[in-house]
Amino acid sequence: MIDKRTLKQQYLAKTSRAGVYAIRNLVTGRVLVASSNDVQGALNRHRFELRQGGHRNRLLSQDWSRHGEASFAFDILGMVEPEVDSTLDVARELEELLALWRQEIPCEGENDYAWTGRPR
Repeated sequence: MIDKRTLKQQYLAKTSRAGVYAIRNLVTGRVLVASSNDVQGALNRHRFELRQGGHRNRLLSQDWSRHGEASFAFDILGMVEPEVDSTLDVARELEELLALWRQEIPCEGENDYAWTGRPR
């Protein structure tokens, strides 16, 4: 049997990782590319909001309802690598990484999921 107290301690000890992610609609080709200081947490939040029908991006939510969960891919595109040196500006690194991925996967057009959210 798994000790719930141990699981909670492991969860709290887990360090979050900053990164860039994409949510792709495999049917329409629409994509959302965004970043977060806790990339896995952000993806979990998006999935939860979509499953509950309360996602803040209306077009993404409509497509989720229309095409279903199986028509979407959630991908981590890149991570900000932790440094031994504590002078790393994670926010700046994350911003640069996001800009690079948005050049690679343009997602600003009317056919994509516009995202104005800031990294969390």
